[in-house]
Amino acid sequence: METSPEKLNKKFTYKDYLTWPEGERWELIDGVAYDMSPAPSRTHQFISSYFTSTFFDYFKGKDCNVFAAPFDVRFPGGFKADEDVDTVVQPDISVFCDEKKLDDRGGNGAPDLVVEILSPATAAKDLKEKFMLYERAGVKEYWVADPANKTLIAFILGDDGTYARGVVYAGKDVLKTALFEGLEIKMEEVFEEQ
Repeated sequence: METSPEKLNKKFTYKDYLTWPEGERWELIDGVAYDMSPAPSRTHQFISSYFTSTFFDYFKGKDCNVFAAPFDVRFPGGFKADEDVDTVVQPDISVFCDEKKLDDRGGNGAPDLVVEILSPATAAKDLKEKFMLYERAGVKEYWVADPANKTLIAFILGDDGTYARGVVYAGKDVLKTALFEGLEIKMEEVFEEQ
């Protein structure tokens, strides 16, 4: 996909974002446009499918909803009108437990849990810009899956509004989250396709 230089050199809002061609995939973080990478790899899609199906089974009959990319999540940052929102991302997986944060356009506010799956094209953005965004917005848990190293780092939002040092899971580890009692993620299953 060719990157449009004019999109990279100015600030944008959700209003602008809605006018861009459907064939293009972009994210906005604080008004800065980020070109989405081409179609994800087979490994990326396997990991995404694993999380989506595991979460779908776990949340069945519960008050939370699971969405896989592409699914727009807007971060209004105060009382901005929808068209003035300057941050719209498409997490690989997002879990919303507050129905009021969902509308026909996607999510509007912080998901409870976000999973990003690293790729060479997105790793820096996922580990820096998105980390800071999710922390600032109040995403309770942020998981970063790294297919190349077969690891997952889980960041938990503390009472002080910051992520504690990430906990690394790999090999035979099982991630048990305090946010969702009984939800267990076996690392061997997450990365078994490789």
